[in-house]
Amino acid sequence: MHMKANLSKTLQSDFSGIVTEIRTAQQKALQQVNQELVLLYWRIGQRISERLQSAVWGEGVVDQLAAYIKEQAPELKGFTRRGLYRMRQFYEAYAEDKKVSTLLTQLPWTAHLHLLSKTSSAEERQFYLQLAIKEKYSVRELERQIDSGYYERYMLAKGRQEAFVSTAMAQIHPNSPGAFLDTYVLDFLDLPQLHSEQDFQQSIVSNLKNFILEAGRDFSFVGQNYRLQVGDKDFYIDLLFYHRGLQSLVAFELKITEFKPEYIGQLDFYLEALDREVKKEHEKPSIGVLLCKSKNDEIVKFSLSRSLSPTLIAQYETALIDKNLLKQKLHEFYELEQLKEKDE
Repeated sequence: MHMKANLSKTLQSDFSGIVTEIRTAQQKALQQVNQELVLLYWRIGQRISERLQSAVWGEGVVDQLAAYIKEQAPELKGFTRRGLYRMRQFYEAYAEDKKVSTLLTQLPWTAHLHLLSKTSSAEERQFYLQLAIKEKYSVRELERQIDSGYYERYMLAKGRQEAFVSTAMAQIHPNSPGAFLDTYVLDFLDLPQLHSEQDFQQSIVSNLKNFILEAGRDFSFVGQNYRLQVGDKDFYIDLLFYHRGLQSLVAFELKITEFKPEYIGQLDFYLEALDREVKKEHEKPSIGVLLCKSKNDEIVKFSLSRSLSPTLIAQYETALIDKNLLKQKLHEFYELEQLKEKDE
């Protein structure tokens, strides 16, 4: 018989409290160890960097240091030539930015190794650093966001918001830039090559944790096939979420085809019903997201130009996008923006 069944409610409560206290203390201890390790690697990186820059050490001295540590303290792991140069790189990556350097101990060393090896600019690295802290990413979650080109997709969406967001959205929710993406990478979905919208919807619900990681931790799931009753008829929203930051209900309608203008009318109807029947007084008007297999920006612009609802049109990919392609798109976008500024 299970031990818990033999315990009184009072003992169960006492024992549960002790287990929680142990786990909390262990977690704090691990965090403290991580902070000390990161600070140690920073100091070693600083020492190596300063001695190399001042020519007190030649480049070969780092190899000698690694060999010395291996011989004199073989129990110390991670202090190979490569590890020591990583510590130098770590220090030099953030040494000039005191504001950012104060955040470094909030991430484990493994996360910093991903940031150093997988980002190509200081801006990208700092973006992921701050995002990982804000969203409380695990190392695996951070790695996934970097591999999916989240930075490039976020910056493109922020810069191209007028290409997939209605005017009403910008007016009613002025703080929405960055809350939604132009392209969502749903590589975690286990979809057959031929699938229905119902398959698509169910796969998202079955992988809800990963979907919210991609969409943003401010999203809270409300329901699947959320029922709306208007008149004597029932209507169903594919997926309904609540966005804590925007204080708004967010209706996701899923389409496995290219965007079509007629999809807007259906979503507008759902948003009107949500605002009249579901939205609470303190909440802001509901937002609609049409998540389509693909979209034509020109058609989207025309379709949204007269929409009176806070609506967005986004597309999804079921495999990781080539990061070089995303970087190229972001570079082209910046070049176009510079040309526009010159013309003005």
